Amino acid sequence: MAGEFSSLEKCLEKHVPEQELKEVKRIMFGRETPTLPIPSEAQKLGETHNFEIFGYAIHAAKEQLTQPRQVRVGLVQNAIALETSAPVSDQRSALHSRIGQIAEAAAHCGVNILCFQEAWTMPFAFCTREKQPWCEFAENAETGPTTQFCQELARKYNMVIISPILERDEVHGQTLWNTAVVISNSGAVLGKSRKNHIPRVGDFNESTYYMEGDTGHRVFQTQFGKIAINICYGRHHPQNWMMYGVNGAEIVFNPSATVGDLSEPMWSIEARNAAIANSYFTCAINRVGTETFPNDFTSADGKPAHKDFGHFYGSSYVAAPDGCRTPGLSRTKDGLLIAELDLNLCRQVKDKWGFRMTQRLDLYASSLMEAIKPDYKPPVIKDTC
Repeated sequence: MAGEFSSLEKCLEKHVPEQELKEVKRIMFGRETPTLPIPSEAQKLGETHNFEIFGYAIHAAKEQLTQPRQVRVGLVQNAIALETSAPVSDQRSALHSRIGQIAEAAAHCGVNILCFQEAWTMPFAFCTREKQPWCEFAENAETGPTTQFCQELARKYNMVIISPILERDEVHGQTLWNTAVVISNSGAVLGKSRKNHIPRVGDFNESTYYMEGDTGHRVFQTQFGKIAINICYGRHHPQNWMMYGVNGAEIVFNPSATVGDLSEPMWSIEARNAAIANSYFTCAINRVGTETFPNDFTSADGKPAHKDFGHFYGSSYVAAPDGCRTPGLSRTKDGLLIAELDLNLCRQVKDKWGFRMTQRLDLYASSLMEAIKPDYKPPVIKDTC
């Protein structure tokens, strides 16, 4: 990661005059999101174990009849803990240990819902298209070692845990899925949500391992609000975001794994757009680091074979339904982002902008029913002059 650009925010703070910086941030990020104090216990953990911690608050207007509905979410971004050539069990154990350190800091910060990055228990080895040893990272979503580990964290810290893993479905023919397991703050497995859209883009040709999910757009009612998980590539599909909103989500997490040359110009836009269009909070999470694999692989683009496919650029952030967003975490360092959200803002924005009232689902439902027919002809009116 040497030589990688650390973050847009730090660049602005270094080069933009102080008297102009506040206005630049307003234009880029919307209204100000005040910083949260980080408890000394959490700060010490971050310093000892080398991960950054930042906290922000996104408030709603005070109401006469409704008390604030404040919830604290935590977003975790991290690099893999061992080389990809290390034994599978050692790699997973090292990541469990790493996440345990960050989860402890999140608990000190009062986090209610903690979400990890996509396939957090393993390197993002799907680029290699090799089956071994990478398929050995797959586990049972309900009873596997990672779920048991997260259940312990949830019970210990009274925290909802969202754990995206490579799932092995032992009931249905040992098939693999890209799955987020949702664990209640009681420690019970509340359910799971599978990745709806699977990329076939360059090194991200993940259908070698798993196909599109079959769980639809589930929303999980927790003690801290209604949450949903839109895994990685699903963020490129507006209809995917929309359906979580239709089903009542108040916070949608987007655990991801994406590299700079491929997607970075889209990163700061998509989750923020989704928050605006669907009147809910979005939490965009991306891993960091460059992962190098034992064997060369190609990208079917005519370029030489290689052992890595770029830098995961982190930059995790939270966006609100009124269009504001927090600054992002680093592009290069492990980190924990804390955001205190007032869920009343979801309803207040619906009342102000009326997007849900004016979205015309009936119009699009009938149009899409026509569009999927084999004999469909787009209603294009041609100029005959």
